[in-house]
Amino acid sequence: MANRRAVVTGASSGIGEATARALRVAGWDVVGVARRADRLQQLERETGAAVFAADLTRRADIDALALWLSETGPVDALVHVAGGARGTDTVEGGSQDDWTWMFEVNVLSTQMIVQALLPQLRRAAREGGHADTVFVTSTAAQVAYPGGGGYNAAKAAESMLVKALRLELNGEPIRVVEIAPGMVNTPEFTLNRLGGDSAAADRVYEGVEAPLVAADVADVIVYAVDAPGHVNLDLVTMRPVAQSAQHLLARGPLRTRGDQA
Repeated sequence: MANRRAVVTGASSGIGEATARALRVAGWDVVGVARRADRLQQLERETGAAVFAADLTRRADIDALALWLSETGPVDALVHVAGGARGTDTVEGGSQDDWTWMFEVNVLSTQMIVQALLPQLRRAAREGGHADTVFVTSTAAQVAYPGGGGYNAAKAAESMLVKALRLELNGEPIRVVEIAPGMVNTPEFTLNRLGGDSAAADRVYEGVEAPLVAADVADVIVYAVDAPGHVNLDLVTMRPVAQSAQHLLARGPLRTRGDQA
């Protein structure tokens, strides 16, 4: 039997890149999708993944991707990681440009790529027994925090889109999985959010023992798509042990109550 093929978005860095690499190790054929062709070429050289450069906020790019996929093989899984945050402004002081960008990359791109690839996922499900969709949202979709209004709103909207999709696909052998990570040490994501301020980005993780890394999220995604076809992980919320809740983060070494300082 041919290997199953997964389309992984956001594959040029962070969780998307880690997922593409992990799926290749697990035996999947992978198509890595992102805007930066140079980073994708490096992924292709190092892993043997196929790659396709596309801006997923552009309908023309998504249509070109869908056409290329239809001509080159099945789409057994869509792993949609692409997204992002910009700014830490209050709701009152928020930038319209930043908010528009966050809705485009987190919500509208998700709807467009689902719309474009569902016919191919349905074909793969008919031929292979099931197909998979996996969406990486965030704990920001679940709990609001000051300075996060734009990202909270965009990720909550994406999460609702995923939940609606699962209901709409009821009765079809297509799994809909949502992975919602908390603190993940992905420096590029944080730098982009903070406008390139590396010192501020370093402070986000300062003193936190073992925040999640991209490979941790990738491990869960690989498990989700490799689980038996009748098993669906509706929602996986994952955080480092140091982050008990969105607002409760331990900085410094983790100790049991009996430990001496």
